[in-house]
Amino acid sequence: MAETLGDAVVAVDRVTKGFTVRATGGGRTGSRRGTMLALDRVSITVDRAELVSLLGPSGCGKTTLLRIVAGLLSADGGRVLVQGVPVQGPRKDTCMVFQNFGLLPWRTVLGNVEFPLELDGIPQPERREKAHGYLRLVGLEGFEGHYPHELSGGMQQRVGIARALMRRPLLLLMDEPFGALDAQTREQLQEDFLGIWGKLRTTVLFVTHSIDEALVMSDRIAVFTPRPGQIKVVVDSPVRGSRVGQDVRTRPEFAECRVHIRALLRSET
Repeated sequence: MAETLGDAVVAVDRVTKGFTVRATGGGRTGSRRGTMLALDRVSITVDRAELVSLLGPSGCGKTTLLRIVAGLLSADGGRVLVQGVPVQGPRKDTCMVFQNFGLLPWRTVLGNVEFPLELDGIPQPERREKAHGYLRLVGLEGFEGHYPHELSGGMQQRVGIARALMRRPLLLLMDEPFGALDAQTREQLQEDFLGIWGKLRTTVLFVTHSIDEALVMSDRIAVFTPRPGQIKVVVDSPVRGSRVGQDVRTRPEFAECRVHIRALLRSET
């Protein structure tokens, strides 16, 4: 599926990516090697202040695409542009939130959130003031002196989100950020993050396996085929205009779209 690149914040243009793997039946050392195609000519755009989800089965290339957009992997073919500039490596205006939190265990909550600006050489008073502000934003005021092991999973992910926002990124990449949490905590963090996103209006590319999460979180949902990953269709969330600050899961249009997306995914199995 191709999209017009236009003036999008992110433009993924016919991206292809393969990985070298040991061929089946190749035996021991010196076995034959082949190429596994993870992404096949994927194109999608993300506009300013838009939240777009990548949805599909395990192994379809969603995280691979996210890492290419982040500059952590190189594409074999095609290109990725951020504000019209080709991505050739990590960018300071692009930050990532991981599923496994990725906090530094020897640093306090405040120390973890300050870390990106410390790397940038920002003086401690300035970075500390900003860190306190983002900890208030994610609901962790009063936990500045705690260490990651003293926090619940949901609280650790809030720290990760605050840390990612410290640079006020142009683009926020989120790789199943709530996937390791229990259902109740996951729903709460979805709602809380949407509240934060509603205030900051950061451009977000969001990877998930959950149809419900994609519908709740997103303006648009890119539905992937199984490997090699291609975008089968991009679906507009029917609750995109009213999802911030409201529970949209019980609405008829939400249920109808969920059934539609489930059918799209099942047709590819």
